[in-house]
Amino acid sequence: MTRPVAGIICCTRTVGIEPAQAVMNRYVAGAMQYADAAALLVPSMPQLMKASEVASRLDGLMLTGSPSNLDPALYGQDVADAPGPFDAARDTMTADLIRAMLDLGRPVFGVCRGFQEINVAFGGTLRRDMVTSDELIAHHASDEVDFDGMFDHEHRVDLTPGGVLATAFGAEAATVNSVHYQGVDRLGEGLAVEARAPDGVVEAVSATVNAAPVLAVQWHPEWKTEQNSQSQAFFQLFGRALRGQPLVPLIPANAGTQRAER
Repeated sequence: MTRPVAGIICCTRTVGIEPAQAVMNRYVAGAMQYADAAALLVPSMPQLMKASEVASRLDGLMLTGSPSNLDPALYGQDVADAPGPFDAARDTMTADLIRAMLDLGRPVFGVCRGFQEINVAFGGTLRRDMVTSDELIAHHASDEVDFDGMFDHEHRVDLTPGGVLATAFGAEAATVNSVHYQGVDRLGEGLAVEARAPDGVVEAVSATVNAAPVLAVQWHPEWKTEQNSQSQAFFQLFGRALRGQPLVPLIPANAGTQRAER
């Protein structure tokens, strides 16, 4: 049986001294293994390709995390000292792809930067003080930790009762990694909250547009997915969406087991 095709967005990165289109293997592997899908990498090169040229060839879209931040101008804020790095080409391509996919009734899922891109696409805004604000819990590890240590930084999220994630996880809460400097300020119009951190910050959202599901999380389910049944469930939801199946009911991730912890 032919598997559905997931489009996975690339970032503009530097390899050696040259610009390159790149995405970490863990995002691609998560989609291919746990969503049981084939995958095509979508370059962020809007000067050479229109989103509409590729959207119709994809069964769904995964917007990945990235070291780069969205340009605040995208959500109406002119900030001279906004923290980078930035990826203007990805900003343009993802905004166009989200619109093109949803116009076709194709699902869009997001992780970390992808979560923020979806919020902005729906008219929301971002806050850039997730680490410096005294009112918030720590949403990123200290700068002294190594790469693995960043993903070891965790906190609890409370799942919205009856929501997609609460149903799929079979739980009221989850323990998630937290690797972000920016987050939701104003929630995008039409987005439903799926999870919140203890400080009230929105950590996951969902929506339905033209019968297409939208689901995005601020954390990183692609990190060590094999060790976490809830992370696997996130990608299984993506697989259902790619096949035009309803996201719920999905057999809860903790069925017959204790809630997975990272």
